[in-house]
Amino acid sequence: MRRRPLALVCVSASLLSGCGLISQDGGGERHTVTVWLMKDSASQDFLRRFTEDFEKEHPDLALDIRIQEWTGIGDKVQAALKGDGTDGPDVIEVGNTQVPQYAEGGRLQDLTLESMRDWGIRDWLPGLAEPGQYMSQQFGIPWYAANRVVIYRKDLFAQAGVAEPPRTREEWITATEKLDADGRQGIYLAGQDWYTLSGFIWDEGGELATQAGDGGNWTGALDSAAALRGMDFYQELQALGDGPVDADEEHPPQGEVFAKGEVAQIIAVPGLAQSIVRENPELKGELGFFPVPGKSAGKPGAVFTGGSDLVVPKNADEHEGALAVVDALAGAKWNTDLARTMNYVPNKASLAKAVAGEEGAEAMAAGAAQGRATPGTPRWGAVEAANPIKDYMTKVLTGGDAKSEARRASDRVTELLDVNAL
Repeated sequence: MRRRPLALVCVSASLLSGCGLISQDGGGERHTVTVWLMKDSASQDFLRRFTEDFEKEHPDLALDIRIQEWTGIGDKVQAALKGDGTDGPDVIEVGNTQVPQYAEGGRLQDLTLESMRDWGIRDWLPGLAEPGQYMSQQFGIPWYAANRVVIYRKDLFAQAGVAEPPRTREEWITATEKLDADGRQGIYLAGQDWYTLSGFIWDEGGELATQAGDGGNWTGALDSAAALRGMDFYQELQALGDGPVDADEEHPPQGEVFAKGEVAQIIAVPGLAQSIVRENPELKGELGFFPVPGKSAGKPGAVFTGGSDLVVPKNADEHEGALAVVDALAGAKWNTDLARTMNYVPNKASLAKAVAGEEGAEAMAAGAAQGRATPGTPRWGAVEAANPIKDYMTKVLTGGDAKSEARRASDRVTELLDVNAL
């Protein structure tokens, strides 16, 4: 049979120049695997190198990587999952806390077997692995992580006589009290930074919400004794600066506040340091990083782990090709490459050495070992939209009774998590 001409299929119409070849005659056909990745998750150079290597290793597959915007992505993913799969994605990058809402209704491929047999599920970072589960099955495969650390002014620490970054909460409070003097803020901590509060609650053994058994109802848990201890510590630390009690870390952006030069510490992802130095070049070389301190010196504090998981739609046209893409992107070779390229934390604790030598990334990787994520319910998005946790924090920081305000906030969280409220 005479072969038809080969057609070029671009890896990404908007971003990349590399192309794969697809035979059009049905013989030796290269199947196209469509991959949706989010804007700025990976550099153009990384995607080019990955595509070339993947297509070399899988001569029967061609990649079509389509870059997506975060704005409006939820509705777009839901529409793709409900479609017939024609020209739809075979692999999708999703936020690690978004997996349950996409898995609900059986529209994602269950990847539990592959995770246990091939992909090293036991070594994954908990903050990425746990939210990738739904109804005890693994649907989201950890890709990369990012979490908060303490960004600090080395010069201000030296002036205050703080020789080493603190390793425990007690040392942290003592150091911050020394730094909170002479017109400086020991720490800038906005009153509604609920991600940071979550870490303190988890450190105390508390939860934002708890579930009654596997598949049972979710109940707000901010009024537990452990969660209240987390809020107590937050209040103590927040008082050692002038952060607004009725706003979050983006109002105003805490990096801009830090860049003005009168703040000794903030809690943020290490990448924010680049923006701070651009805003105030005099701070170049003066910024340091350390993990959020925990209750004991040998264990950093718990932190919210952000990042992305990879999922495979149930209606994917190229199921086997999708699994090959996930295997490669989440595997040690390309996962460590991505971490070094983008200053991320790799998806496994055993790969943390990949970012050795980068102070911010090292601090982030140390904290990621204690990483957690928000409750694994499809309804959590409703909680974040209304966010009674922020209101609760402001009320406590302005003199309200913590226990009664926590109970009120917990009741509201329970209402928002009620599946019957849909």
